[in-house]
Amino acid sequence: MDEEVHALNTNTRQKGAKVADISPEALDYSDLNQKFTQMSEEVRLLHKENESLNKLLRSVRAENESLRTDNNQIRMDNAQLKKENSQLKRLPLFVAVVLEKLPGKELYLRQQGNNQEYVTVASEEIYKEVKAGTKVAVNNTLSVVKVLGSTVDSRVKVMELDTKPTITFEDVGGLKDEILEVREAVEFPLTRPESFERFGVVPPKGVLLYGPPGTGKTLIAKAIANNAGVPFLRMAGSELVHKYIGEGAQLVRDLFQMARDMAAANGGVVVFIDEIDAVGSMRTNDGTSGSAEVQRTLMQLLAEMDGFNNRGNIRIMAATNRPDMLDAALLRPGRFDRLIKIPAPDAEARMQIFRVHTRKMAEMGSLVGIDYDELVHLTEGLTGAEIEAICREAGMLAIRDEAEVIDEGRFIAAIRKIRHQDKDDERPDIMYL
Repeated sequence: MDEEVHALNTNTRQKGAKVADISPEALDYSDLNQKFTQMSEEVRLLHKENESLNKLLRSVRAENESLRTDNNQIRMDNAQLKKENSQLKRLPLFVAVVLEKLPGKELYLRQQGNNQEYVTVASEEIYKEVKAGTKVAVNNTLSVVKVLGSTVDSRVKVMELDTKPTITFEDVGGLKDEILEVREAVEFPLTRPESFERFGVVPPKGVLLYGPPGTGKTLIAKAIANNAGVPFLRMAGSELVHKYIGEGAQLVRDLFQMARDMAAANGGVVVFIDEIDAVGSMRTNDGTSGSAEVQRTLMQLLAEMDGFNNRGNIRIMAATNRPDMLDAALLRPGRFDRLIKIPAPDAEARMQIFRVHTRKMAEMGSLVGIDYDELVHLTEGLTGAEIEAICREAGMLAIRDEAEVIDEGRFIAAIRKIRHQDKDDERPDIMYL
């Protein structure tokens, strides 16, 4: 073994001696330089290829992100389509109205559309939640699935005045006797019911205000709304006229149903129908479907005002410029017990109206040299709305002239403008001062 090791060491020393004998000049540097240059070029190409692969990788990642986003959107669309498909496959529900709650969790329903009536058993939760007049959804087996809510139309709910008007009876010039009659019929039964009970008097059910435009009919209604202390529902007669058959009558039913509910909760309610001639005109037989629909709405209004159903403590006010157009059934006692004419203001009333509409001007010290008697004389035959327009126009003329005060000349100029008269008209007494 030792001999073999010795021989191996001897061989290694001989080879090392041979390498040591090779001189540096004997090495071929040209091959090394060529190989180095070739390897450097390969490295440069590898770097370039690496950059190209990195760009390709970034592009693939961006495309992958875009595809992932598209895939999420497709999943969402697919889920929505599945939901819609399941809804389309589901059996339809029908709308019905609860007419009466019966013992044993039974409900007496009327299906809307075909007016089919039937009795069905409801779950304990639904039976506790519903009451007469509630809308419910039923399936094809006539079982109640869910409660939809009250039958009152949303258009009726916006007719309630959330904020009381600021108008008071002091803001109504003149009409002292007319205001007293309105308050006796509408306000006093709500604020002083004991007076009627003491004498056994049944208060009037309704009041109709009629007269020329601008005499203060709606203004009186605003004062009642401010002073009655109960909810106030207001609407225009044209709101009860609709295109489809039965819609106007349904709106009338909803209006009075909500009024009954509010009267029960608040001790009373006032319903004001402005321009009632739009729905309460005389019934004629002209053969048109539009006229027939208006008449159906009118008949529903007549039934609600004085029919078999108990109207409750609902005070009704209405206003019109054309009482001659109203149907006789609407004007009879029991519906409108008081027909109150609101006339054009006389001299005393015009004086009060001028005082009302110049009150703030006087408080600000803006009026100078006003002869109210002369203004009252020049406004003979004008209504309260026209006198209000005169006061407003006089103020506008002062603003136009950048004046410090409002004198009588501007009031007279405003009267001329409202009357549509010129300086050379047949009224020489109306002139600029």
